Order: sequence, then C-alpha cells, then structure tokens
Amino acid sequence: MSRAKPTSRGSGSGSGVSVASVLLHLLPAVFLFALFAGVGILHVTSRVLVVDMGYRLSKAEAEERALTRENDRLKLELATLKSPARLEKLAREKLGMSMPSGPLVVALPAELPGNKRTTRVEAREARGVRVAERAGAR
Repeated sequence: MSRAKPTSRGSGSGSGVSVASVLLHLLPAVFLFALFAGVGILHVTSRVLVVDMGYRLSKAEAEERALTRENDRLKLELATLKSPARLEKLAREKLGMSMPSGPLVVALPAELPGNKRTTRVEAREARGVRVAERAGAR
C-alpha cells in the first residue's frame, strides 16, 4: 500500500520531488531555528543591558562618594569660617571694630505680641559712637 518513489532524478515529469513539498518539510526546522535565534538575540541583548546598567550604577556610586567627600570638606570649611574667634579677629583687624563698653549697650524691653505700638527710633551720639534708642526712652 505504499507507493514506490522513483530512484532516479531525471528530468522526467513524474520522477521529481516538488519544491513545495521540500519547503513544507523544512518549514518546521526553519521556524525552530528562527525561534532559537530570536531567543538568543533577546538573551544577549538583556545581558548587554544588565552589564551597561552595572557600569552606570558603578559610575553613579563613585560620583556619590566624590560628592559626599566634597560636602564634608565644605561643611568643615563653613564651620571654620563661622568660628567666633575667626570672626572676632576679622572684625578687629580688617574692620577696626571693638567690643562696646557696658553703658553703650542698650537693652530694650520685650514687647508683647498683642501690644502694637508705633515707636520712633532716633540715633544719639555717645563718645563718638552712634547708638539707636527709642524716642520715649529718655
């Protein structure tokens, strides 16, 4: 019940295998190869992206460490510049300032939040130093 296929590949009309039947038998293999190739390409692409992200993360961590060091250095510099001893020295040497003597310091009474008075502030001379005081405080 099986048919015998001709063994010779001649140019006869009934003795050849059609191109369509060969392609039909090769089609599953071609699809399988295309599937494996696609999966391989996706796998390689994902690995390349992971490695690239790793390099970017490493670079960002190095930048974060450098910025943290710079921030610490700037905090130390700020603390040094704001030190009271340095500010007093600059005020004395560069600006010619000095600490006021006792009577030149005027303490103003604290105002309560509910009392809103309009007071005029005037300046008076005391031994060559101008001191601001309230008009009604004399």
